[in-house]
Amino acid sequence: MWNKLIESVPNISEGRRRSVIDEIVAATDGEGIRVIDLHSDPVYNRSVITIVGRPEMIKAGIIRLVDRAVQLIDLNKHTGEHPRMGAVDVIPFIPVKRTTIEECISLSCDVGQEIAERFSIPVYLYERSATSIKRSDLATIRRGEFEGFAKKILLPEWSPDFGERRVHPTAGVTAVGARQFLIAYNINLATTDIKIAQQIAAAVRHRNGGLRFVKALGFSLADRGIVQVSMNLTDFTKTPIHRVFDMVAREAERHGVMVVGSEIAGTIPRSALIAAAEYYLRMTGFSKSLILEERIEEALSEDS
Repeated sequence: MWNKLIESVPNISEGRRRSVIDEIVAATDGEGIRVIDLHSDPVYNRSVITIVGRPEMIKAGIIRLVDRAVQLIDLNKHTGEHPRMGAVDVIPFIPVKRTTIEECISLSCDVGQEIAERFSIPVYLYERSATSIKRSDLATIRRGEFEGFAKKILLPEWSPDFGERRVHPTAGVTAVGARQFLIAYNINLATTDIKIAQQIAAAVRHRNGGLRFVKALGFSLADRGIVQVSMNLTDFTKTPIHRVFDMVAREAERHGVMVVGSEIAGTIPRSALIAAAEYYLRMTGFSKSLILEERIEEALSEDS
């Protein structure tokens, strides 16, 4: 029985070479830690690996993941739609079961220090682990990407939290931090016009006056003949996924474009989907007790 759980969702800069992805994932699994989901995108050339583990074991799994990624990924040969600055681009820690954000902050500092010392990769702490307000936003840290970081890291305000002021020649830099659960949510549009996706992303994201707790970018998925509004929902309890979908759909209609689907990168909490179902089905008197699996889990917990 795993009484305490922390989730980590490392993003690696490889979404095309399946053998490489599988080798990195295989290195991660171990005692007290499990890979529960893998989402690879060849257009982004990026993979999102969802891991859960006991607090005392998850650090070792993450270090094994970084070790293999550093050996197998060379950012000098990497191209893809998604912005990136590291072979292991970002490593968040999220409290899941009987753990706290403070425990995740402490863990992120331990992991960040070991990555810097063992692999000579500069590490920046972000989100709740950030050492300054400017560094709390991952996009701000990543700006300039791998190609621009050699100059950026020499600026006084961009000295890394761990490691030397020298970018790793093939693995770049890495961000590590603690945060609450995030939903990576993409909405696809029936057009090849990237400007439409970018305009909709600008309308929906909070930084430009859109929805609170939403970060968004527009991407072209040329191989599929569509464009995508790619979003991170940083607090789905306050800005639910159905509200985001409705706003993107309205903006798309204004541009004369149809929404052709949406997708989750990684995993999504059950409560987020329940809220969407309740909203769209316009249920009255709805409660979680109506859901079969909820009732079964409640009954089993009472027996244990």
